[in-house]
Amino acid sequence: MNSVTLKPRMSEKAYALSMADNVYVFVVPKTATKLTVADAVSSQFGVTVLQVRIVVQKGKAVAARRKRARAGVGYRADMKKAYVTVAAGDHIPIFDAPEDKAPEPKKAAKKAASKKEVK
Repeated sequence: MNSVTLKPRMSEKAYALSMADNVYVFVVPKTATKLTVADAVSSQFGVTVLQVRIVVQKGKAVAARRKRARAGVGYRADMKKAYVTVAAGDHIPIFDAPEDKAPEPKKAAKKAASKKEVK
């Protein structure tokens, strides 16, 4: 089995897809195929993969700034993304927040509480 490095895509669109349609978005190497991505997701996260769609996003043109010269045009690198649909009962904990203790009250709330106790 060929191991593929999966990097979760953290964006508002990816979050909405994961909540509504059980679709997760990963940035994958340019050499990855649908089969290798499906194998990697199912082995790493222990879920049943129903569908994999792959998109190659072309790099944007950006202005390159150089000292004492005219501005040129450079390009960002191309990116390959995989949209992975998993079975209805399965879940990948990408957007889950780590469970910490309760957040401490802010300083202003502490001061207000201490003033009320003094009076």
